Amino acid sequence: MIQTLQTHISSLEDMKKYPHPLYIKGNEKLLHVRKISIVGSRKPNQYAREMTHTLARELAQAGLCIVSGGAMGVDAIAHKAAGAQNTIMVAATGLDKRYPAINKNIIENIEKEGLVISQFAQGTPSHKYNFVLRNELVVALGEILIVTYADKNSGTLRSIEYAQKMGKKIYVLPHRIGESEATNELLATSQAEAIYNISSFVRSLVPSKEAEKNLTPFLELCATQPTYEELVCQFPSEIFEAELQGDIVVKNGRVYLTH
Repeated sequence: MIQTLQTHISSLEDMKKYPHPLYIKGNEKLLHVRKISIVGSRKPNQYAREMTHTLARELAQAGLCIVSGGAMGVDAIAHKAAGAQNTIMVAATGLDKRYPAINKNIIENIEKEGLVISQFAQGTPSHKYNFVLRNELVVALGEILIVTYADKNSGTLRSIEYAQKMGKKIYVLPHRIGESEATNELLATSQAEAIYNISSFVRSLVPSKEAEKNLTPFLELCATQPTYEELVCQFPSEIFEAELQGDIVVKNGRVYLTH
């Protein structure tokens, strides 16, 4: 059900104009937890795809909510890796529409378990300028901005400009020469900091004690190094997903966290 947000969000005061009204669908409580904005190209290279997934997943596991714009590419990867329950999608249309259609299932899951938010009333289509306004809201919601891949003259540059105007720190992935030239230029001109080690970066944002408090029941049990059989009995679906994602490893019949 689409609702009008009644709560004032202080971080949005950094925007050129406070967005009012705001429309929401999902878990409003996510607006009151720590949030990290992740944006980037609709066509990232394979390295950026993999690193975006790992980064969003580890940030979410540490108790941080991921904010992005629901677009193809980096946005969709970040939302999926974080898990619907740990993500906020900022829409560039009215919430009666699910755009882009290719991400319909992702958006539906976020509506049910996470939060979708928009500045635009029902019926508003995907006008070009709406994406500019959407990008500003994505940046304003997060305490920092992470750009995992961006070419020169891409729409992602507007998000970077918003972060600079708001005084937010910008982090990027280091790329090879000729790839993600916009983020490489930010590094070369000291306008952004590089993420060289994802686990270390996450620990810098979330002290270990705080991260431990935010572990899911599944990960809390994994931290005790349980037997594989014990974990399968209590979390049959989570264990297989965690194995595929490399979050856990099984040795001699016991389960260990990989980080």
